[in-house]
Amino acid sequence: MHLIYFKMNKIFTLIIITILITSCGEKDQSTVESIIESKDLKSIRLKKTELVTQQNDIKEQIKRLDIAISQLDAVTKIPLITTFIVKQQVFTHYLDLQGNVTTKDLLVIYPEYSGILTNVYVREGQWVNKGEVLGKIDDGGLSQQLAQLKIQLELAKTTFERQQRLWDQKIGSEMQYLQAKSNYEAQAMAIGQLEQQVSKTVITAPFSGRIDDVMTEQGSVVLPGQTPLMRIVNLDNMYIETDVPEKYVSNITKNKRVEVEFPVLGKKIDSKVRQVGSYINPNNRTFKVEVSIPNKEKSIKPNLTAKLRINDYSNANALLIPQSIISENAIGEQYIYVIKNKISDEDAEAEKIIIKTSLTQGDIIEVIEGLEPGMEIIMEGARSVNDGQKVRIINQES
Repeated sequence: MHLIYFKMNKIFTLIIITILITSCGEKDQSTVESIIESKDLKSIRLKKTELVTQQNDIKEQIKRLDIAISQLDAVTKIPLITTFIVKQQVFTHYLDLQGNVTTKDLLVIYPEYSGILTNVYVREGQWVNKGEVLGKIDDGGLSQQLAQLKIQLELAKTTFERQQRLWDQKIGSEMQYLQAKSNYEAQAMAIGQLEQQVSKTVITAPFSGRIDDVMTEQGSVVLPGQTPLMRIVNLDNMYIETDVPEKYVSNITKNKRVEVEFPVLGKKIDSKVRQVGSYINPNNRTFKVEVSIPNKEKSIKPNLTAKLRINDYSNANALLIPQSIISENAIGEQYIYVIKNKISDEDAEAEKIIIKTSLTQGDIIEVIEGLEPGMEIIMEGARSVNDGQKVRIINQES
């Protein structure tokens, strides 16, 4: 009934406007033509001013008629809205972070002995195995001293064994036996210490990997802990290290799913959290997380920047709504509008309900209190309705 009344008013308005324009047009047509034919510029300008004034008057009358219609027609006061039915969905939240690629198998090798680097047995890019000899430092005669001590050790050993046999037969004095034993043990200890010194002159690979850079040339004088000799790296055991805010300490756990992106490489991979730190850094209130990454193609390098999306929360039965339809009252409560007292598929009332929300992902947010599956929620027009107001549904999304 309201719709028929609204259409009748519109038709009546259009008829009046048409009659006014037509009557004015018929009366003025001959006048306009006669004035143009007179070629009197002053008269033409005056006629134009008259017609413009009439046009403005008609526009103002139309505006007043529209206002009157809107005040009298109740249909025009009903907001037009769209709705959707809330249902349980799978919700997966990701924490977005940035990290750097690193590896525990990346090392700059320094000498443990001072002297001249007499030999470098490897070149850049060469693969070496753990324990393989990479270089040699001049030992300054330690090898000759070691050889002499070994000869003396053999003599001390022979003397000790002879004195021991005699002592076992109760021949000779105990003092002679103890001196021989002491001399033998001292020689063996001296050789062990000297062998340690000599071993420091031989540079070996601490793990299997590739020689990335030879930093010191053969023939250079090197100092312990000060002269970098070469850098070795193994790209098989790569991982990403990142700092995670402490508020996620209970959500980020070992084996959590991680989406990894390398913007420079244009590459994305799926991985998992392999280790979670047990220490909160007091300076930035974060903890360390390591994410393992496969690197069969060797394209991922140490210190490469990576973007991480760590799955910190999942809910298989979440109630999700757009963030844009949520409003907030004066005391900070969040609310939305739902449909109630539905008269037909189109006509209903809006009801305000208080909700509590949780995490967001993109444009959606999870509602943890206030909603039930199957509720019909107002989407478009949600910010232009009031509690208890009649609304008209023009579209319902599934």
